[in-house]
Amino acid sequence: MRTQLKTRLADHPTLLKSARRARRALRGPARRRQVRRSRAADARLVPSPVFVICGVRSGSTLLRVLLNSHPAICAPHELHLRFTRVSFDKPYAEVAMKELHLDRDELEHLLWDRVLHRQLVRSGKRILVDKTPANATHHERLLACWPKARFIFLLRHPASVVASLMESRPDRELAPTIREALTYLNGVEEARQAHPGLVVRYEDLTADPATVTKQICAYLGVRWDSHMLEYGRSEHGKFRAGIGDWSIKIRTGSIQPGRPLPEADEVHEDLRPLAKAWGYLP
Repeated sequence: MRTQLKTRLADHPTLLKSARRARRALRGPARRRQVRRSRAADARLVPSPVFVICGVRSGSTLLRVLLNSHPAICAPHELHLRFTRVSFDKPYAEVAMKELHLDRDELEHLLWDRVLHRQLVRSGKRILVDKTPANATHHERLLACWPKARFIFLLRHPASVVASLMESRPDRELAPTIREALTYLNGVEEARQAHPGLVVRYEDLTADPATVTKQICAYLGVRWDSHMLEYGRSEHGKFRAGIGDWSIKIRTGSIQPGRPLPEADEVHEDLRPLAKAWGYLP
């Protein structure tokens, strides 16, 4: 079919030229995006940060403090970079930045990168990990900022996520809580399908933390350190609402066992497709 199309276009030089221009026009934006990403990667102070792509109530704070206990890994509280914005108070400020080839997105990227770099310098470590759950629906923007970013996909049984959310406040209702959970969890699955990375299960992390943290260290290219399993001996900043788990469980300083997995007939129908995709249901 393609050969026939080329033959027909060859009989019409004007159409052939138009087709070639159209192909170049389509390739142009993609090439420009690739060039911008390449330049961005070269310009970043933190060229290859690590992002834990996860849902809420997925055990990300536990993973954070285990990683932060490693002498080479800085894993601060949730950073919420996507909500840290740049604005122009005057039109001529925007004009000035455009003359420097800096649009609003790139200015935000410069700010985010500087925040990560500052945290790394203060920690004296060399790898930064951000575990903000909101990144689950923001992974493309993270790659636009850091083309060499690495991902850890933290999975937890969707029904356990919902159960944990329901316990977090007495006024919660099941239907909106399921919708809230799926907003994050579907984002995790979308990112997992779109980008390479390491998949970690919360249930495995709590059952066998040594094995799982060794796998993570291998992925990050650092030597495993047994101090990771004793996170209560390290300083991790404040445990407070809005930037991570603040429950008594995480404050114990030791790894607590996860809740038992729900039976198959206990999983809400809206959660079943994702539970199957993640191997929790047959």
